Amino acid sequence: MNESAELVDLIKLPVSQLTLGMFVCAIDKQDKGQLAITNAGQIKHKDAISKLTKSGIKFVWVDAQRSAEHCGLSKKTANPLHSPVHSAPPIISEPESQEIPISREKQQAQAKVMLSEAKDLIRKVLSETFEGKAIEVGPFEALADNMIESVMLDADALKCMSALRSKDAYLLEHSVNVAFLLVTFGKYLQFDRDKLREIAVGGILHDIGKIKVDNKVLHKPGKLTPEEFEHMKLHQVYALAIMNEAKGLSQTSKDICLMHHEKLDGRGYPRGLKGDQIPLHGRMSCIVDIFDALTATRCYKEAMSPAAAFKIMLSLTPFHLDQELVYDFIRCIGIYPVGSLVELSDGQIGIVWTSKDRDALHPVVKCFYSLKLKRYTDVAMVDLLKSELYIERGVSPSSLDIDPTPFY
Repeated sequence: MNESAELVDLIKLPVSQLTLGMFVCAIDKQDKGQLAITNAGQIKHKDAISKLTKSGIKFVWVDAQRSAEHCGLSKKTANPLHSPVHSAPPIISEPESQEIPISREKQQAQAKVMLSEAKDLIRKVLSETFEGKAIEVGPFEALADNMIESVMLDADALKCMSALRSKDAYLLEHSVNVAFLLVTFGKYLQFDRDKLREIAVGGILHDIGKIKVDNKVLHKPGKLTPEEFEHMKLHQVYALAIMNEAKGLSQTSKDICLMHHEKLDGRGYPRGLKGDQIPLHGRMSCIVDIFDALTATRCYKEAMSPAAAFKIMLSLTPFHLDQELVYDFIRCIGIYPVGSLVELSDGQIGIVWTSKDRDALHPVVKCFYSLKLKRYTDVAMVDLLKSELYIERGVSPSSLDIDPTPFY
């Protein structure tokens, strides 16, 4: 949905009448007399309906045009004034209520909730997979749809929230971030929505095989021995068995999971695929997996800046990574991605805050620290399109010994 969403083509339905396949765009908070934009998306699993009920939501707004055909929502009934489920025109049909602006704070709050729910889902599935239970694809598709909606609306808020990392939750955060980066990259490459959903699901599940890896090896705070590395590589073998048990999982999703360690020169694993044997989405997964791993804090290393990660990734072309695709990825997320730290020409340190509709060198930067004063400062938003200041370099928090977390 756009920020200025025209909701006059929606149907107001009781939560009790929701069915799988309906596309929910907003919830009706009757106790507050207002609408709330949710992480809009198509209902893929009954758990989504149960969650609305448990939250005390009685009515939602459904987009008939984007709902599945079997739901029986015609274009005619899409007008709330014609909808049989209520007799009085809803407040949303009043001209002054048709626009629902979404603040950055609200977008970030929604992004934070979505990322938390994503990690909870992955944690649950990791536990079930460890016990031998087959993966249910439906909940992951619903999560993927929410992620796609967030990216389509405005990815900046989600980028900032995903930049908050914890070395103790790497596997969960890495899985979510890889999915988010794949969707962002896929949108840049003009993938259709079905393809975006498939690569998102693949990204979420891409490291599922690590649940079977020995924890001492998986969390070792140092370089792996050759024997330990061979054991770590088995996570792809474990993943193959898990993928084969998952019903309804697309081939694209499986490829993302099984190809992110392949190399163009054929020296990757598990299959040693070479050149064109690795499809576009498989090559994308290799790039995204490496980028997120390099820019994350681990138990054995500090996070590096995106700029430093790009240098390493370019050094891995063309024998490992697709060079043209790496350049596409850099153009997609920007030299200074939203959520990353930068130093400005006057010594201020800040978070790249907004990049939408801007070139890579002129974002809005949320400054909070001064290198000259060696202390935290009052928060200031610096618009580099209107300022003589410029970005001096990208930095990592560890290199400055500062904590940017409270400023996200």
